[in-house]
Amino acid sequence: MLVDPMRDRVAERREATRREILTSAWEVAQEKGIAAITLKDVADRVGMRPPSLYSHFASKNAIYDAMFAQAWQGCLEALHAAAGPGLPGDPRVAMTVMGRAYFDYAVADQARNQLMNARISADFQPSPEAYAPSLAVWELSRTLLASIGVTAEADLDLYSAVVGGLVDAQLANDPGGDRYARQLDRAIGMLADQFGF
Repeated sequence: MLVDPMRDRVAERREATRREILTSAWEVAQEKGIAAITLKDVADRVGMRPPSLYSHFASKNAIYDAMFAQAWQGCLEALHAAAGPGLPGDPRVAMTVMGRAYFDYAVADQARNQLMNARISADFQPSPEAYAPSLAVWELSRTLLASIGVTAEADLDLYSAVVGGLVDAQLANDPGGDRYARQLDRAIGMLADQFGF
């Protein structure tokens, strides 16, 4: 007779509480801005006193760290979903598929994008563990672009800057709209021309 190992209910409750804290932190960030998160706001949402949060996260920066990891992990998943079994053979279409996946993910949540791509506080630096999904996004992008012939580091940087710049313009000038979303195909077409596709 096989015996199932005992569940660690304490660890499960602790992990559920951590997820609830992070969900609440994202809610505060979406309402007030990523840099405006306070431990009091987060604690109030989960029904705790601020000092109780320290039994789950060592500091506000530890909450940011976990959020940073979540944000980039979500981006990685969005890019994997877009690439599916493989990118289209046409380099222009492939570049557009990747660019659109990143653009749509980034503009869907301004607070998340700020945490991913802007320095939100002078003392927050993501841990290596939290930074790992960001590096995985870069490596996946590098691999996918290489598969269609974009291999020069300067070309990767330019592609990233163009797509990221359109994200920033969209969020700054037409949040919730599509003014710069409509320019993405055109901008990638211009890059494709520059890359010789």
